[in-house]
Amino acid sequence: MTTALIVIDVQNEYVTGNLPIAYPPVEGSLANIAVAIDAANDATLPVILVRHTEADPAGGIFVSGSDNWQLHESVSSRPHSVVIDKELPGSFTGTELESWLTSNGIDHVAIVGYMTHMCIDTTTRQAMHLGLDVTILEDATGTIDVSQDLPAKLVHTVEIGILGDSFAKVTSTHDWVASL
Repeated sequence: MTTALIVIDVQNEYVTGNLPIAYPPVEGSLANIAVAIDAANDATLPVILVRHTEADPAGGIFVSGSDNWQLHESVSSRPHSVVIDKELPGSFTGTELESWLTSNGIDHVAIVGYMTHMCIDTTTRQAMHLGLDVTILEDATGTIDVSQDLPAKLVHTVEIGILGDSFAKVTSTHDWVASL
């Protein structure tokens, strides 16, 4: 099995911007994402950084070139194979991700990043539908409070449970790193 690490939307918007990750706490998930990237690099696995980009300059968030659109320095400062920009929640939709993975012989992806209930969910399902094996590092992902009735901890816990039921193997960063 040939694995790549996909790091989704670890952008300033989710750390210092208007949509701060609430659960797991952003400081912890950022640290785990960094650990996963370093471990992937040590194991010579490709690291793919995915960045959400709003094409409309009046779009408000993730506007190309803005500070909140920038990849957070905890990921951008680490070695990576490629940066892929996307405009929709799924990292495969309208991007070169599938062809990049295919041309590099990747048949398994480990996924980290933001937001659990949207971009992690969509990308995980897309990858599984494409026949890829998928692993999610649950403590290296995170989400926001969706509403008063849907706090981030509940959203994250339910989403990870659903994805782990049929779409992906769910594990901790520590256990994933130990398996490399």
